[in-house]
Formats: sequence, structure tokens, C-alpha cells
Amino acid sequence: MALTLAEKIIQEHLVHDACKETVCVRGTPIERGAHIAVRIDQTLTQDATGTMAYLQFETIGIPRVRTELSVSYVDHNTLQTDFKNMDDHRYLQSIAAKYGLWFSRPGNGICHQVHLERFGVPGKTLLGSDSHTPTGGGISMMAIGAGGLDVAVAMGGGAFHLAMPKIYGVRLTGALRKGVSAKDIILELLSRETVKGGVGAVYEYFGSGVASLTVPQRATVTNMGAELGATFSIFPSDETTRAFLDVMGRGDVWSEQKADEGAAYDKVIEIDLSSLTARAACPHSPDAVQPVSVLAGTPVTQVCIGSCTNSSLDDLAAAAAIVRGKHIAPNVEAGIAPGSRAVLLMAEKAGILGDLIRAGFRILESACGPCIGMGFAPNSQGVSLRTFNRNFKGRSGTADAGVYLVSPETAAASAVAGVITDPSSCAYEDACWTAQGRVSLLSGNDARLSLSDITATAKDDGMLIAPLSEAEAARIEIIRGPNIKPCPSAAALGETLSAPVLLKAGDNITTDDIMPAGTKVLPFRSNIPEIAKFTFERIDADFYKKAEQAGFSGCVVIGGENYGQGSSREHAALGPMYLGVRAVIAKSFARIHKANLINFGILPVAFADGGAYDCIAEQDVIEITNIQQALESGCDFVLRRIRGSDVYEFTGSNTLDVRSRAILRAGGLAAYTRHGGQ
Repeated sequence: MALTLAEKIIQEHLVHDACKETVCVRGTPIERGAHIAVRIDQTLTQDATGTMAYLQFETIGIPRVRTELSVSYVDHNTLQTDFKNMDDHRYLQSIAAKYGLWFSRPGNGICHQVHLERFGVPGKTLLGSDSHTPTGGGISMMAIGAGGLDVAVAMGGGAFHLAMPKIYGVRLTGALRKGVSAKDIILELLSRETVKGGVGAVYEYFGSGVASLTVPQRATVTNMGAELGATFSIFPSDETTRAFLDVMGRGDVWSEQKADEGAAYDKVIEIDLSSLTARAACPHSPDAVQPVSVLAGTPVTQVCIGSCTNSSLDDLAAAAAIVRGKHIAPNVEAGIAPGSRAVLLMAEKAGILGDLIRAGFRILESACGPCIGMGFAPNSQGVSLRTFNRNFKGRSGTADAGVYLVSPETAAASAVAGVITDPSSCAYEDACWTAQGRVSLLSGNDARLSLSDITATAKDDGMLIAPLSEAEAARIEIIRGPNIKPCPSAAALGETLSAPVLLKAGDNITTDDIMPAGTKVLPFRSNIPEIAKFTFERIDADFYKKAEQAGFSGCVVIGGENYGQGSSREHAALGPMYLGVRAVIAKSFARIHKANLINFGILPVAFADGGAYDCIAEQDVIEITNIQQALESGCDFVLRRIRGSDVYEFTGSNTLDVRSRAILRAGGLAAYTRHGGQ
């Protein structure tokens, strides 16, 4: 039978022995929702999640990673205001040397941009402890974000388990017009599908319009598939992919990857690229999308171009073309954060960097920086236009700022005008914005940058440290700073649970709401007792105090739809687990966060009847009376809400697969793995 590209890559990587309950016949579509296990070829971690992932990996007790390639990146916590961040960097470097990983040093760039340039391979699987790992789909990888413990297991040779996703086809036709970019494609899709529309699904792009998009443009689209809640997103690997890899000096890893003729999708979404206009996601959600023309004239106080979504040479070239010979408005502060050291060097050679500096842009470090609230925060009540992927309230570091997600073109035009401006209304050189112009820039047809120049610059790996030999690695001692603490373990669940509701939250609660990022919190990422003090701080500033008064001995959290959307950070499960959260009962869960709850022994229960949510308040007591029975048999959970003498009985849907139930019975993934679980 004809298969989609996603189905073909999944089938090529199925680990049948690790998933005995699902029958998979090669060449035949796998039943949607079936439990599958896939072999992981590559892994990546970043420093905000990597320290905990490697602390967990150490407990597995194997001498060397068992993947084809694993990379440890430092890109999040590069702001070193005291010893904590650099101590973690030294720990990560020593871990990489000890266990056979590549190490990307601070300043080398954002993990997803560097991986695209230096390590990504079409048709391979990539598991990363960062929710934007699906960026790799831009070069036709099955690239999935996950919690650090799942990545640690994959590095140890274990399969990655998931429910077989639905495959949504996105047919692209036409070509983008002037002033419209790849960011506008994914914002258009978000406006249609919402931040929960892709939960349990893959977005696979096909159609005649694909050929008009460069690899960096494709990667922008797949990157923000995470905001749809998608498992991953993917483009075919074609001649454009080959050209990109050739320029990066890695043409030998190219292979064609495409869907079979006549492949069937669970649904097909049509996007005519030529009909798109510039878009912006308004505060405070990536799917709150409006045409830029509607927002035009809104005063702007800050502009930032960067993040793993829009920090390629393409993106900087597009911005430079608009601001060349101009200057940013007096009321605007503007910055750029090149996605990698290679991008920074290439932009300097091409004259792009000089154009941006002369226009008044500040040059920020090649790192995540402002995207995670790590510097360059907006002014109070400011309006900040960012080419990033998330605009959750407070994520920028300024609680009352209004953050808009826009393309580099819209950001640059608005920086010059001082108000939100549609870039299609601006006069600038076509050569740097059209897909053809960008290809020519990367093909040696632009007089300022030859193919040999860009290839030589892109291959500068001076900030990458290759794995040591096994003999050399055996002599390495792991470096541990005083802020690095062991990962706490979860307590096994009993048959019954009776615990107070300490928090009731609404829909679309993010992992930033559960465990914030930023300069105050992230330095404690390898110290769970300390970082746990910030748990739910943005929703209830007294949550830690309430958990402390309850003796950290057991409590329940209630959530609405899409609970746990956003970052893959497992600290959003570790912090609650440390404070005694034993169960989260929600209308629905985001994929990665649900997996992280399971991994750390917190029971995720879905309301069978949405009306039950309305009948529960904080300080009610929740009783679950058949936990082990439900985990063993798969039956639904029996619950009671107790408020004095008032008792309300309701049912919780058991949406857990066989392996997830076994993990919870064992007390979490670490205990499950130690006892021989696959």
C-alpha cells in the first residue's frame, strides 16, 4: 500500500520486540493510536534540560552512548551571573567526553540551528530534550521532542515509545509573495488548527509549493509545529535539501525522502502560498493570529530577530535587505541573535551583519537568550515584536509586556517605522527576500558571498568538540559543582489516593506556568529541591507554601484542556513530584508533558465527563479508589470529590497504554528501566 513519508520512516525504525502488543506489518499503515516503539538514531540535549538528563543517564550504568550520534549543546543558560551555569557547562562537557557525545560549546549556537547545519540526516530519527527538536523535519528527519529521561533511555539504546500519530497532509501550492515568509505559513496554520489541533498528529508537507521553499524556511515551519502540539512535522528531502547539505559540506549524507504516490492522509489542509499575507500572533498565544495589515500602526518599543525559529542566514539577510541604508526608529530597541556561530560568520562575510549594525541593531549572543527570558526583556507594558515561537504571558521576562510573534521581514520593517508595519508596503531589494534570491545567495550568484566562502565558513567547527575514543574516555573524571544534586525518585502509587486539591487551573496551561524559565529559575535546573520552590508560581504564588503546609505528602492538581503545552522541560513534572503532587486530573493533556508526568510517577487522569471539572474546587479532597486495578487492567478510574459531607462521584478515563501503566506501577521510568522494562 502507498505510505506517507512519516509512515515510511516510522516503519523503517520500528522496534517490534519493544512493543509486543501491537502488530505492525511492513508496508501496511499502522493503526492510529496503536502503541509503537521506534529506534532512535540521534539525540540532542540542551543545557536547561541536559544536566538532569545526564544525571539520569549516569544511573543506567553503561560506558558509552549507543546511538549513531548524540550531541550535548549549551545554548540556554549562557548568562553567567554566578558559578551555577558555568559549573553545569563543565559538567556537561565532562559527561560528553566520558560517554562518547559531541559537545557544542557556549557560543556555538542554538541546538536546532547547529544540528540542522552540522548533524541532521534525511530519513533518520532524532530525539531531543527540547520541544522544538521537530526543526529537523526541515531536512526530512523524524525529529521529536521529549523529556530528558526519555532521551537518557534512548542514549542507552532503548526505544522511544509513543502512540501512532495521525498523519495530516499540508498541500502547499504557489509561491510566497514579497514581504511574506515561512513564518506566515505556520502562523496561518496555527490560526486554523490552534495550539491543540496537532496533539497526537504529524504534519507532513507536500505539493508543488514545497520546491519554492529553502531548507531554512522549511525548518521555520517544522519548528513551530511544536506550537500546534504535533508529534513532529516533516518536509520531503529533494534537490533543495541536497543543495543545502552541499553548502554545509555534508552532501554525502543526502538521500531522497518522499511519500509514495497516492499516499492517504487522515486529512489534507490546503495552503496557497501566493495568497498569504504577513501575519502576527498577538499576545499571549501563538494561535492568536491576525493579519499584520490589521495591526498596522500599533506603536512598538522593542524588536528582536532570532531564536531557533528565525535565526538562519536567510532570516538575517531578509532583515538586512529591509533596513539597509535606514535606521531603527528612536522609540525602538532592536537586537539580533544569530542562530549559530556559522551564521554569524557567514553574515559578517556577506556584509549582512554590517547592514544590521549600521541600522542600529544590537548583536546578541548566538544562543536562545530572549526567547526563554534570558536577557533583553521588554520595558514595562512594552510592545515587543519577536521572530520567536512562543509569546506566553511573562515568558519574555516582563509580566505586563505584549509580545507579538512575527517574521523577520515584519520585525525589520516595524523596527524602522516604529510601529507595526506590513513589509510588503516597504521598498527594498528583491534579491534578498525571494526564495530564488535566497537560493542564489547560497549558490554563489550574489557578488558579496561566493559558494567557496560560505562553504568554508559553514564548515568551521572550532566550537564543536568531537567524542573521545573509549580509551581516552575511560580516564575522564566527571566534574560536579555544588549546585548539582541527584535526581529525586518518585514514590510508587498505592491502590487508593486521598489528597487535597491544591490548585485548579484553566485551559492551555503551559510548562512555563508550571515551572518558569528565565534568569532567576533556570540556574537551579540541576537542583530539584531549589527549583521546586518556583512550581506554579505564575498561577498561585503560594503554591509552594501550601505544599509545605501539607507536608509534601500528597496533593492533586486539576487542569483544563491541553494541560502542559509548550516546552519539553521535565522540571514541570519533577517540581510537582518533589512537592507531593500525586495526580493531575485534566480535560486533556499535551503529549510531552503527559509523558513526563508518567515518567516521574504522577498519575495523569482525564475527565470522562467535562462537567466534573466544574464540580471541583481548591481544598476539596479527591479520592481515587482503584489505582492499581486500573493500571493493571486498563479500566477507568473511580473518583470521588469530598467537600465536608458532600460527596460527588465521577469517572476518570484511563487513556494510558500498557507500557505507561507499567511505568506508573513501577514508580516511574527510572525504576521501570532498572527492573528490566523496555
